[in-house]
Amino acid sequence: MIATQAKLVYQLNKYYNERCQTRKAAIAKTIREVCKVVSDVLKEVEVQEPRFISSLSEMDNRFEGLEVTSPTEFEVVLYLNQMGVFNFVDDGSLPGCAVLKLSDGRKRSMSLWVEFITASGYLSARKIRSRFQTLVAQAVDKCSYRDVVKMVADTSEVKLRIRDRYVVQITPAFKCTGIWPRSAAHWPLPHIPWPGPNRVAEVKAEGFNLLSKECYSLNGKQSSAESDAWVLQFAEAENRLLLGGCRKKCLSVLKTLRDRHLELPGQPLNNYHMKSLVSYECEKHPRESDWDESCLGDRLNGILLQLISCLQCRRCPHYFLPNLDLFQGKPHSALEAAAKQTWRLAREILTNAKSLDKL
Repeated sequence: MIATQAKLVYQLNKYYNERCQTRKAAIAKTIREVCKVVSDVLKEVEVQEPRFISSLSEMDNRFEGLEVTSPTEFEVVLYLNQMGVFNFVDDGSLPGCAVLKLSDGRKRSMSLWVEFITASGYLSARKIRSRFQTLVAQAVDKCSYRDVVKMVADTSEVKLRIRDRYVVQITPAFKCTGIWPRSAAHWPLPHIPWPGPNRVAEVKAEGFNLLSKECYSLNGKQSSAESDAWVLQFAEAENRLLLGGCRKKCLSVLKTLRDRHLELPGQPLNNYHMKSLVSYECEKHPRESDWDESCLGDRLNGILLQLISCLQCRRCPHYFLPNLDLFQGKPHSALEAAAKQTWRLAREILTNAKSLDKL
């Protein structure tokens, strides 16, 4: 048994050093190329409208606010200034969303975003995005990369297609630090020792973002109040949770397997599903020793089996907001196909570690 485990860990490390590192290097190269174009477009936007200041900056070889959805799809979060005159309200009526309401006694004119405030005093995510989309469309025509970049049509999101190969979504957002949303107040679960009080404090200090984008839970049935709402996102908090042990290595292997074998019609699975499942696995295996390098095979198998279960139940709860289903709106046939394909992968890795050479 131990020999089989050791063989799997050896093969997984080999896979990580060959496949995962190659993937990382290729994506890093793409990110540089994509960010050059996006920075140029955002510079043009800023000239037209100084309220949309580009926050895309590189720190320690990482671009602040950039998330990789897949090797050809990216999201850049554009942080806006001056949320100050608004109160953050998440009463749970819109899973995964919150609203920004003008604070009592504050005048509209005190806000930098005065013309985007609705009659009932909410700062409208949709109105800001609509204005931003117009500005980006104009900037695309003016920027120095106009030959290789165009807007993606037929969507209320701000999406650029670059060199006909990559799609980048640019999402206006507010950074919220020093508060933690009520809809995530149940976390951490009292009976689970992970991640421990110090890490919890660090995670909560990271806070969350409020994004102006289509909300998962409202697919196709948005009333105007709902489309004024902002989507909660916890990217920095989630990254902080996955520090230590082989957690990040495990996620890297899962992302690589997804890219190579689970890029299916209907796009049932993205990197974020993998990230969420690693967090759940951390709860199931709360001890640091459970994430020792020697346990990499066990953790990977556990996550693949959990993924199959989620796909078969057609439900994948968001880690911090369990009422939010990350499979919402995905075609059932796509989830079924992904379940079968994940089962094939898991069986192959479990029964023959050397199969990783071909995966």
